[in-house]
Amino acid sequence: MQGRRLAVAIGAVALALGLAVGAVVGWHAERAGPDSGPVAADRGTGEARSAPESMEVPEPVSPSGEGRAAASGAGPGGGQVAALPKPPSGADLAGLPAWRRHAAPFAPVRGRPRIAVVIDDLGLDAARTERVIELPAPLTLAFLPYGPDLGARTARARARGHELLVHVSMEPEGGSADPGPHALGVGQGPEQIRAHLDWALGRFAGYVGINNHMGSRFTSDPEGMAVVLGELKARGLLFLDSRTTAATVGYALARAAGIPAAERKVFLDRTPARDAVDAQLAEVERLARRDGAVIAIGHPHDATIEALAAWFPGLAEKGLQAAPVSAVVRHRSVRTAPAGKP
Repeated sequence: MQGRRLAVAIGAVALALGLAVGAVVGWHAERAGPDSGPVAADRGTGEARSAPESMEVPEPVSPSGEGRAAASGAGPGGGQVAALPKPPSGADLAGLPAWRRHAAPFAPVRGRPRIAVVIDDLGLDAARTERVIELPAPLTLAFLPYGPDLGARTARARARGHELLVHVSMEPEGGSADPGPHALGVGQGPEQIRAHLDWALGRFAGYVGINNHMGSRFTSDPEGMAVVLGELKARGLLFLDSRTTAATVGYALARAAGIPAAERKVFLDRTPARDAVDAQLAEVERLARRDGAVIAIGHPHDATIEALAAWFPGLAEKGLQAAPVSAVVRHRSVRTAPAGKP
């Protein structure tokens, strides 16, 4: 059933995305009003123009078996930020899409698998958000767009060498959990979906793309996801599928449309206890060695923060290295089958 549904969705997604991109261009031309977020950001690129713990548990996913890769050359530890490669110059970035321009510095070392750790739900708990920002880079930090003081916090995160995502609220199954304001929902028209997404993407600057907060219902809806992916394509942003449901179509549709995308393979803190997180990090290492690259998602729980602080310094000795999500996306974009054959 799911296979037939995906086949139909993929067959129609090119047309849907084409229409969505055209609508985005016209829609943005009409949106010249003042920004409501704490940082005024260019609606098309995330560039700056001026200066709850409630979550849906992701569904487990089988490893993909994608090819072996290199990994970050920056050794983790307290001096990680100083060891990061020099960011490219403005001339080097000219003409690149936003997800490449805003990517965290990364220098791969041949033969070392890449591990991208994403921390979701940032921005509401100020103390834990700051503790995550102080962890060794590069992490990929996903900030909820309705948190306070996002401009300053995300700027500090980027200065530490971390990469940024907008953690976009989407409708879950069942309706019992509240995904937060401006959530994308099944049954919303294209204009309403774009309006909510535009609000989220205007809250801070410098991100490479989005991932879903909750969203088990919305990410399984091909029509709604086609609108979102059309918007991301028009803006040059990537999509990370958090896989809060096994029925998600987000990653498959993005691949079919040639949009830079990746999906979570490991959830670190379904059980937010230190021994459980340590066990999941061991699984991350196993998958990284097998597949060449892996993406794990965690949250700002005390156990997760403590486990990551202890785990990062030993990565180099294990022949593994941390990478931002954009580096995993770039790796897979050149080493996997053509779009449309996920």
